[in-house]
Amino acid sequence: MKQLILLLSIVITCQLSAQTDTENLKKIYDNSLTNGMSYQWLDHLSNQIGGRLSGSLNAEIAVQYTKEQFETLGLDKVWLQPVMVPRWIRGAPEFAYIETSPGKTTSVNICALGGSIATPTGGVKANLIEVETYKDLEALGETKIKGKIVFINRPMQANLINTFEAYGGCSSERYNGAKEAAKYGALAVIVRSLNLRLDDYPHTGSMSYGDLPNSQRIPSAAISTNDAELLSGMIALNKDLKFYFSQNCKQLADVQSYNVIGEITGSEFPNEVIVVGGHLDSWDLGDGSHDDGAGVVQSMDVLRLLKESGIRPKRTIRAVLFMNEENGLRGGKKYAEVAKKKGENHIFALESDSGGFTPRGFSFQSSEAMLAKVQSWRSLFKPYLIHYFEAGYSGADIGPLKNDNIVLAGLRPDSQRYFDHHHAANDTFEHVNKRELELGAASMTALIYLIDKYGTDTITNDTELKD
Repeated sequence: MKQLILLLSIVITCQLSAQTDTENLKKIYDNSLTNGMSYQWLDHLSNQIGGRLSGSLNAEIAVQYTKEQFETLGLDKVWLQPVMVPRWIRGAPEFAYIETSPGKTTSVNICALGGSIATPTGGVKANLIEVETYKDLEALGETKIKGKIVFINRPMQANLINTFEAYGGCSSERYNGAKEAAKYGALAVIVRSLNLRLDDYPHTGSMSYGDLPNSQRIPSAAISTNDAELLSGMIALNKDLKFYFSQNCKQLADVQSYNVIGEITGSEFPNEVIVVGGHLDSWDLGDGSHDDGAGVVQSMDVLRLLKESGIRPKRTIRAVLFMNEENGLRGGKKYAEVAKKKGENHIFALESDSGGFTPRGFSFQSSEAMLAKVQSWRSLFKPYLIHYFEAGYSGADIGPLKNDNIVLAGLRPDSQRYFDHHHAANDTFEHVNKRELELGAASMTALIYLIDKYGTDTITNDTELKD
């Protein structure tokens, strides 16, 4: 009889827990879709402040704005975490053309890559040599490269459904191209933009010279996909054509900036910290709405939605708006450094840095047992069409927190249109759908709610909902 009573008690507890979870997730989604703040915050961040290049005035205005918004939410703690960040400026707009014969030119769309040096006064003009990857340079050698502009024309692999995989497959060309080409005497590097569609928008992004001396560094720029196709076709017809471009970018001394942090202190386990975040900085060509204004405002709304839904977290929930993800990752590194120094126990971190498109689910860096635990919650997300719960990459800013105890996760929106806008002038507010953004904020809040309630302990817990 006692065993039967115990069994019935467990069954009833499971049913009540599942019912409560279902009701709380509905509250979260309802609040986000009917009373959300993420879209309003993004409107201000994008249209009133604009692009937030690390170390810029706009970045600092964004720091103050988001701190003020945190303070209106009635959180337990709000603070700024100082971090020194690089300051690279683009300067006057870039200009480029293809010259097929003296006086006969075709203008093309380029932009300086973040971290590049400027061209000499008057620009650079030279013959080109086209390669697919920077690794092709070794076979060509200095004899064929010296005194020329290297054109790295490597398209993103279109048959990969995961567009982030396609991006990762050729981002090293942008990052390392100038460093490698300089070793063979190249005058400059032009890199095909990392974009799956053909358009006229050049896409910037971070590049590095490694330990190359300043005297050996060469300018590096990205060219739009349409113009990369044009340039490649023209080279095939005329090996003697020349390419000209000028850019006026400059690397200045580091400046102080801040991570912006808001916290709801846990009611039962305040020393167990759950982080949700995105990066506050952006590139300067657009207003950074998808990359990563969306992740910033979604993370802010996680705290607000928990409060609006009447959920008092057992563990400490901390929203971190990281500074300098794009060209240094200084904010993520500083946050992890301070957390380690303070001996803080971070058990879970969720990052949104894949755009504000329709959420599909989450990827996890965790043990198989923890992944199975999360997958047991799938039925709760089914009404909201969230179905993707797989092992995979989490996010750059939370990466420095990685240790044997923490579980890392990334929001996974539909990625097919993301690289149309990534690091380009069309990463603007008009390309963010309000409902999609709010669904992402709700999905993040729902996952944080469940992690907070059930923790990351993978020892069997009979009160957890099973699929």
